[in-house]
Amino acid sequence: MNKICLTIAAIGVMFAAQEGPIAQPDVPGPLKVPPGEEVVLVGHATGVQIYVCQAGVDKKFVWALRGPEAELTDTAGKKIIHHFAGPTWQHVDGSQVTGKMDAKADAPKPDAIPWLRLTATSHVGEGILSPVTTIQRIHTEGGLPPDARFPCDASANGKESRSAYSADYYFYSKQIKGNK
Repeated sequence: MNKICLTIAAIGVMFAAQEGPIAQPDVPGPLKVPPGEEVVLVGHATGVQIYVCQAGVDKKFVWALRGPEAELTDTAGKKIIHHFAGPTWQHVDGSQVTGKMDAKADAPKPDAIPWLRLTATSHVGEGILSPVTTIQRIHTEGGLPPDARFPCDASANGKESRSAYSADYYFYSKQIKGNK
């Protein structure tokens, strides 16, 4: 079987294992996905947001996001995706998608990183993430940069800080003609 057939088979198995299409979550308006896209995969992330103390363009020191380091699991708790700087998601089937944030909204929880919508900018490999066009990060907990108890100044330049976080990620692709 060629790679395209394997990808189609994997998507078919994923949908067959569910009670039907995966419902889109309720999100603020700016985070909604474009019409014609449907959820192809959902994963729950646990990991860290990595920040580094560095001078900004204004020469003031700030905690800047270096990137995430997290594992996403399916509803059974099985690891399915590794998430790292890019931001990039790599599925256990070898496919990966990198995205760019195009919308954000404050998290309902006050001590959590924002909810995001990202647009896919590149893909590597063939698999479940190959057709992904949009990604949502929602239901966030934690992950904020260090607070005033951990000063970022010239003496901390280059110092790294890791903030534990969790979130749900929804991966979308354009609806395939003939579905629905």
